[in-house]
Amino acid sequence: MTIHEEDFFYSRVKAVETHTIELYQRMREIPWKQPQIVINCLEELQIALEELRIAEEELRQQNEELLITQQRAESEQKRYQELFEFAPDGYLVTDCSGNIQEANRVAARLLNIRRQHLIRKPLVSFVVEEQRRSFRQLLNQIPTMHRVQDWEVQLCGREDQPFIAALTVETVQDQQEQTIGLRWLVRDISARKQTEECLRQVQLQNLELQEADRLKNQFLAMVSHELRTPMNAILGFSEVLLRRFHHQQDLQYAGMLERIFRNGKHLLTLIEDLLDVSKIQAEQLELHLEPFNLAELIASTIDDLRSLADQKALALQLCLPDSEIAVVNDRLRMQQVLINLLSNAIKFTPAGSVKIEVLELPEGRLAIAVSDTGIGIASTNQSQIFQKFWQVNQSTTRQHGGTGLGLAISKALIELMQGSISVESQLGEGTTFRIEIPRCIKR
Repeated sequence: MTIHEEDFFYSRVKAVETHTIELYQRMREIPWKQPQIVINCLEELQIALEELRIAEEELRQQNEELLITQQRAESEQKRYQELFEFAPDGYLVTDCSGNIQEANRVAARLLNIRRQHLIRKPLVSFVVEEQRRSFRQLLNQIPTMHRVQDWEVQLCGREDQPFIAALTVETVQDQQEQTIGLRWLVRDISARKQTEECLRQVQLQNLELQEADRLKNQFLAMVSHELRTPMNAILGFSEVLLRRFHHQQDLQYAGMLERIFRNGKHLLTLIEDLLDVSKIQAEQLELHLEPFNLAELIASTIDDLRSLADQKALALQLCLPDSEIAVVNDRLRMQQVLINLLSNAIKFTPAGSVKIEVLELPEGRLAIAVSDTGIGIASTNQSQIFQKFWQVNQSTTRQHGGTGLGLAISKALIELMQGSISVESQLGEGTTFRIEIPRCIKR
């Protein structure tokens, strides 16, 4: 019963109630010969009238509840209609054969056709020609499957280029659970597919680059290893001949041999650096841990480099908390880091001093700071100095030499030692490299 029907019924009840009251009043005014019967009739009429009023009140309450329910239903219907209309994806309602019955704005925009022209059109007509047969086959199976998700189909609107759509389809069933229609969600995934394809191409390129990098490292390791053996022989024979010509005071040949020996040492250092880089990139570099006195190692390293500092009249300063600093680390790799930092400090300090300081830190850690009064590093370059083959500029390379591998190798070694390395510098005022490492490295 609709609200209008109930309003009509309520008015009829009200009319009956009015007529009953009038009849009751008239019957009371008539002088009946059998008053008892009249009294009984009046009482029955009074009861019927009261019941009618109760029924009227109940009907009024039901009518109010029905009105509230109808308003809620209309509000819900409006809300769902707005969701349907303003959804970010296309929504369609079709019959079981795929003929469009309803469509929202996005669906009409995707198919490039007005909504009123979409109605009663078969959805398959918007599928590209080569996919229509498979589309019809799956469409016929949907009533038994009840739901199909992420069904990728190429759709084409009027005078448009085809686009890739992801379809989600659900069946609409009646009370007897019979399929009476289909709901469709249509999502344009062309941009996503294009992004996925770009990502796939990037991944392929990354794999190719990784393979090329692996082959490069393998080649560097092989060449460096093959070069190191003859280079050691050249250096050994050069040193023997150099001592002989010095003994014979043949300064001309001694000078030539000194140049050969010096360039050979530089080339051997480069070979060793390339070997280290290839091992680091292949994650094949291992530490050989042993207990030793770090203070003694630093002092001996300074002695080895003192002649370089003396050539530039630089003061080498050493500041230690104690004469013995017991550590467990890789002695040779620790010395390699110290040589890299100290030789760089000497190389880039025209005048002044180079200082190395060791500090005790909490939780069993140590800090090693290498400071100089040299040319400094611009703040814009400080984030790049630990990159492989990076140097401030070509003029620095020509003036001071070097390959740009020392700091990159040092950083990798310190991190392998479970530590960290940082830099503080101001252009023209010097540089400080700070290392923090544990006293005892855990295996």
